[in-house]
Amino acid sequence: MLLASVIGGFIALAGLSFLIQPQKASSFDEKQQTSFVNLLSGENFNIPDGINFVASAEIVTPAVVHVKSTLSYSGRSERDPMQELFGFPPRGNQGMQVPMSTGSGVIISSDGYIVTNNHVVEDASQIDISLENNKRYTAQVIGTDPTTDLALLKIDAENLPFVKFGNSDDMKVGEWVLAVGNPFNLNSTVTAGIISAKARNIGILRGSVENNLQVESFLQTDAVVNPGNSGGALVNLAGELIGINTAIASNTGSFAGYSFAVPSSLVKKVMDDLMKYGAVQRGLLGVSIQDVSPELQESLKIELPVDQGVYIAGVNDNSGGKEAGLEIGDVIVSVDGRETNNVATLQEMVARKRPGDEVSLEYIRDGKKYSTRATLKNFAGDTEIVKREIPKTYSFEGVIFEDLSAKQKESLDISGGAMISSVNGMNWRRAGARPGFIVTSLIGNDGRIRVSDAEGLIETLNDLSGQEIVVLGMFQDGTEYYFEVELE
Repeated sequence: MLLASVIGGFIALAGLSFLIQPQKASSFDEKQQTSFVNLLSGENFNIPDGINFVASAEIVTPAVVHVKSTLSYSGRSERDPMQELFGFPPRGNQGMQVPMSTGSGVIISSDGYIVTNNHVVEDASQIDISLENNKRYTAQVIGTDPTTDLALLKIDAENLPFVKFGNSDDMKVGEWVLAVGNPFNLNSTVTAGIISAKARNIGILRGSVENNLQVESFLQTDAVVNPGNSGGALVNLAGELIGINTAIASNTGSFAGYSFAVPSSLVKKVMDDLMKYGAVQRGLLGVSIQDVSPELQESLKIELPVDQGVYIAGVNDNSGGKEAGLEIGDVIVSVDGRETNNVATLQEMVARKRPGDEVSLEYIRDGKKYSTRATLKNFAGDTEIVKREIPKTYSFEGVIFEDLSAKQKESLDISGGAMISSVNGMNWRRAGARPGFIVTSLIGNDGRIRVSDAEGLIETLNDLSGQEIVVLGMFQDGTEYYFEVELE
C-alpha cells in the first residue's frame, strides 16, 4: 500500500506538470493556468464580507515591477585616426547624463513576461526591471504597439508571482478597483477608487500614430495614479487584472481626479499577438466613422434614425466593410452583440480581432435595422498574418549582443556586425560599451578581426580571452567609435 501511494503521488505530480507547461503555452490563457505562486487569485479567491482591499493588494503587489528605460543615446566621442595612433583622451559628450524614463509594469506569467506602456519603453536602448523584493533584471522587448500604448517585455526568470487576467467587459460603473504601481524610490503603491466610466476616448494618442489607427477605449477611474505608475495594474477585488494604467486627466502632470486604463480585454489580445507573432495583428473593417451627435446631424443637414451609434462617413474599396454591404450613411449600433454607442467601443471590439476573423454587425439604414457579417483585413487588404522575427541574442561577460537586421545593414552600408542591446558587466561598462553600439571588428594580439554576426563575435571573444582588445564600430546614426577592454 505504501509503494502504491508513492507511485500514485509521482504519477499525479507528473500529470500536473504535463498539463500546466506554461513555458510551452501559445497564449496567456494557457500561461496563466493554475500556478503554485497564484493559487489565491481569480476563481480560487473569495472576497471577504464587506469591502476589504488587503487580500487583493497582497496578491498583486509582488507582481508589479519598476521599469527603468535608458533612452537611445550614442555617447559618441568624436575620435579620429590621430587619437587612435597617439592615444589622446576622448573628446565630446561622454560626461553627459544619459536620459532615463521610468514607470511600472505587471508580470503576467511565471516565466517573466511583463506588460507595460509603450511610452515607458519607447526608444529605449536598455530596460532594467526591479521586482518588489529588489531583485533586478535586464528586459528584452518582445514587441510594442503604439496604437494602444502597450508593450510586452521578457526577463530571464522562473516561478515569478503574476497577475491573472480578469474580464474588463464584466466591470460595471461604480465597482471598486485598485491601482497598483511601482514608481521610482517608492516600491509598490496601492490606491483605491471606482470605475467612473467605460469606453472613454480622450485623444491622448491622436497625432502619435500613423494612419489615425489609435485605439482609445479607456476605463476611467478615480483611483489616484501619478506618472510613475504608468504601466501599472488596475485590478478588481479578486486581484485580477482588468486594465493597464496609462494616462491621467491633468493640466499639471499630477493626479487631478481621473485616470485612464487600457481594458484587459484589449491588453490580453495585444499581449498574445506580441508573444506569438512579435507584432500586433490588426483586423480592419475599412470604414471611416464618427460618433452620432447633434453636431453631426446638423452638419449633415439630415435627421439620423437613432440618437446614438457610429455613423459611417466613408467605405474603402476592397475592404471587409465594403464586401459586407456597408454604405455611407449607415449607423452601426452593435458589434458581436455589444451595443456600440460611440466610436471608442466599436474600435475596441474590432481591435480584439485579427485579419481573417469575422464580426457580426447590426446597422440602421433608412430607419430599418439590418445585420451582416464582415471579414476583417490587414493593412495590405488581405487576411494574411504577418510575423516579425525577433533577433537572436548572445551573452558575453554581462553584455547582450544581437544580430543586425537587413535594413540596419543597408542603412549603414555595412556587410555585418553585432549590436549591443544591454550592458550589465561593469568591466565593459567602465570601458565605454553602450547599448545601441554596433561592433564591426576587434583588434587583438594577432591583428584585426572582422565581425559578421553576433554568434561569430562571441566565438571570437572566447578565443581572445585574457587579452586587452580594441572594439571598433559605430552607433546607429553612423558615428564611428571605439573602446578598449580587457577580457577575463
